[in-house]
This record gives sequence, structure tokens and C-alpha cells, in this order.
Amino acid sequence: MTELRYQRAGVIEYLAAPALAACGFLVHAFLTRRGGFSRGNYGSLNFSCREGDRPEAVASNWQLLARSFNLDPAQFVVMQQVHGDRIVVIADADRPLVPAPAAIPPEAYACDALVTDRPGIAIGVKTADCVPLFLVDRVRHVIAAVHAGWRGTALDIAGQTVDTFLALFSSRPEDILAAVGPAIGACCYEVDAVVHQALYSYEAGGESFFRPRAEKDRWMLDLAMVNRRQLEQRGIPPENIFSANQCTSCRRDSFYSHRRDRGLTGRHFNFLMLKTSSV
Repeated sequence: MTELRYQRAGVIEYLAAPALAACGFLVHAFLTRRGGFSRGNYGSLNFSCREGDRPEAVASNWQLLARSFNLDPAQFVVMQQVHGDRIVVIADADRPLVPAPAAIPPEAYACDALVTDRPGIAIGVKTADCVPLFLVDRVRHVIAAVHAGWRGTALDIAGQTVDTFLALFSSRPEDILAAVGPAIGACCYEVDAVVHQALYSYEAGGESFFRPRAEKDRWMLDLAMVNRRQLEQRGIPPENIFSANQCTSCRRDSFYSHRRDRGLTGRHFNFLMLKTSSV
């Protein structure tokens, strides 16, 4: 059973974790593909032009998102995902200065995790199979958006982001909540020996992430499970970790999938933000 629930903001449908929603200082959403202006393979709530969608449709989707959550488009801060383990902490001096709201928010930071304790910054990650991960310190009011593909997962991007909370904000693992959004599941994510070697032996019990295929050197991988395990290794209680348990490849009606659609598809946007007094 899913631990995230479907919600609506106007015409936009999204998934949210009730435990995170109970934090009154926070807004968060794992968006689906439904409710936007894009057409064809990108239909309909696509947030990326890179795969071939019309820029005007993508811009309209960003405007719709901002209106639906009562935000200014300039509040969205998007990472340029590099499939690594670079973590950026957004402080006052780091906020990109945009003279006027951009039609499509710039990808301001080359990294795979954004961390902040500043209200009013909607940090987010684009996905179409990779694991989107939110971390929230419910005591210190620190948040993170993490992009975890297999390369970032092999580099322990989730665990390293928790380490950043502990080192820079004096967080305690038991105060951290985590939400793992929709991603490609073990039912559909076939990997080769390179991926198997990268993730199999990084800890005892790594074989539990894989199911062997009949073909030589092929396995099915549960990437979300690996990220959950990394969080638990940092001391986050299992009951503090919530998962969508939905496969982006299986659910064509709700999610984009790079693997399923062979790259000709859109990108979801998944974001969270510390509220300001006016939100």
C-alpha cells in the first residue's frame, strides 16, 4: 500500500506524504504528468524543454504550477542534475538573482541535492525514472531535495545529504523525515553488470536489491530500496521514511518514464519549500 497520497491543487494532481503535510511549516509535492499544457509524448504537465517539448508549453506548465500553489515563479530553484554526489546548501548569498521572473526557471546549480533552511525557496528535482527524495528536519526546519539515479545512489547521495544536515545544522537523525517519490521499480528496471557491481557490494546484504534475470549479467534493481537503506544506515528510523511505492514505468497514465519511452518523454517536477508567513 502506498505511503503517499494523491492530492489536488486546482487541476494539478500530486502525491504527498501525510507525515510531511502535518508539518505546518512545509509545502511539498511529487507531481504527476497530468493537468498541463504539453501534448503528444510530453502530455501534459512537462517541466523540461530538453527532450523536445515546445518551450511555450513548458512555460505555461511552470506558470500553472506557480498559480496552483500560490507561489511566484521566481521562487522555484531548480538543479542542473549531473548524476553525481555534489550537494549545494543555499544560503542568503547563494540565491540566484533573477531581474524578472523567468518564463522557465533556470537550472541554477549543477548538483544532485539542494539543502536550505531559508523560507520561501521552492527547491526541486526533475525526474522520469530516477528517485526523487525529500528530507525534512521537523525540529530545525531544514529541507533537502535529492536526485538519485543509479550513479548518485552508488555514491550514497542520500546518506551524504543526511550527513550535511547533521554537520551544518546540528540535526538529529530521529528528527528527520524522508519521502521517496515515484521512480522506476524493480518490476521494470533491468540493469547490467556495471550497475550491479556499483551497488551490490557497497554494503553487506546488497544482494537484496537485485533479482537475477535468466539472461547472463542482467538483473532487476529496486533503486528506491537502496536509497531507503542508505537513510536507515544514517540512523533515520524506518518509521520516518515514507515511499510512493509506484513505478513510473508501469504507470503510463500518471508518470513519465525515460526507460519505457526510450527518452522521448517529459519530466515531472518534485518540490518542497519552507513556508513564509504569507504562504
